[in-house]
Amino acid sequence: MGEPSDTRLTLLGRLRSAPSDSGAWSEFVDWYGQKIYVWCRNWGLQEADAQDVTQEVFLKLSQRMQNFRYDPNGSFRAWLKTVTHHTWQDHLAKQRRDGRGSGSDDAVRRLSLIEARDNLEQWIVAAGDEELLKEAAARVRLRVEPRTWDAFRLLAIDERSGAEAARELGMKIGAVFVARSKVQRMLREELARIDRQ
Repeated sequence: MGEPSDTRLTLLGRLRSAPSDSGAWSEFVDWYGQKIYVWCRNWGLQEADAQDVTQEVFLKLSQRMQNFRYDPNGSFRAWLKTVTHHTWQDHLAKQRRDGRGSGSDDAVRRLSLIEARDNLEQWIVAAGDEELLKEAAARVRLRVEPRTWDAFRLLAIDERSGAEAARELGMKIGAVFVARSKVQRMLREELARIDRQ
């Protein structure tokens, strides 16, 4: 694949000119999210940590894309990989400071196969029990900031657009999608914990 198709110049232009365009952000996350995640896994991160770094990269990008200028002599993917690598290094440094390691297990891996954009009905099928999902949701809600939960609720449950959720919560649209992804990851992990119990 050549750089022009990888770079998706039109998409970058949409994000720059309309940073609250939820369709553009969804497409951007779909197009580049897997690349970022694979880089993180190739650099040795466990699944949950790779997801965390991917989300952090999108949060940084949501703050930078409005002022981003594509250099046709450069490579957007190379720039994105550099941003991801710096975020990965920051993540490792934070883990060392906190004295934490990383880990994963088979249940989390199975549940994480559900795409971030999937709706709750698909999670219920994956969890096998709506009561399990309610219990996991109650636990996760206690561990996240109210705005983070509200972003997840508006996008995943109420099926509002990213622009509507961002406007209602006073957040950047990229931050709304990052919040949704964070809560979804935490729900998958909590479901796995409950399943083990």
